[in-house]
Amino acid sequence: AAERAKATTMRAETVMDYWLGDDRIKGDVLIMGEPGAKVRMNALSPAGGEMMVDLSCDGVKYVYEDKPKNCTMSGPCTEQSIAQLLRVPLTPDDFFYLGLGTTPVIEGKRVLSWDEKKGLEKLEISDGARTQLVLIDARDGKWDVVKSELRGADGKLVWAVDNYDFEQLASDDGKVTLRVPTTSHFQSPNEKADLRVDWQQRVLNAPIDPVSYQHTVADGLPICGG
Repeated sequence: AAERAKATTMRAETVMDYWLGDDRIKGDVLIMGEPGAKVRMNALSPAGGEMMVDLSCDGVKYVYEDKPKNCTMSGPCTEQSIAQLLRVPLTPDDFFYLGLGTTPVIEGKRVLSWDEKKGLEKLEISDGARTQLVLIDARDGKWDVVKSELRGADGKLVWAVDNYDFEQLASDDGKVTLRVPTTSHFQSPNEKADLRVDWQQRVLNAPIDPVSYQHTVADGLPICGG
């Protein structure tokens, strides 16, 4: 929680696999976001940097625009907003925090133990229905979130993220630092998603104009998949 509180905004350049309809594409994705369900993602074409997908959440409403198919979708900012592009059911805030090497944590009974084989702190949480596992590398005071996964009442995996190769990231004003992964591997079997994100450049806590989360599409565009 203390690490999450350090982060107010993020801008990032990434290389990731994203979905364009039924096609999986590997390319550059530009991201900006902040807590409060505010996020903007621009997925670029591998062929030359032209925008393929524009996804925005302004805190209330999401807008998804598929440029090649000239279609759009919209609705409330929920976990399905992020899933439109990444096929991983994460709320905008959850994605924001996971992208900075921290993790959302469910409320419930908590048990902390030591995973001797992996040399990691093992935190298990249950709220009576869902369960969460968090593995933390606490050596040398680092507290790196190596893995976080959430399972439903049926025991099946909802989502998981594995983080690799942590480094220090200083905020734009130099007042705070976070340990952030250089690579994240997201999984969501329900959505058949297996997503690798290579984080390139990230800027922490630089001001973002609220207008950046506003996304207006042309009138008359058909609904994607409709």
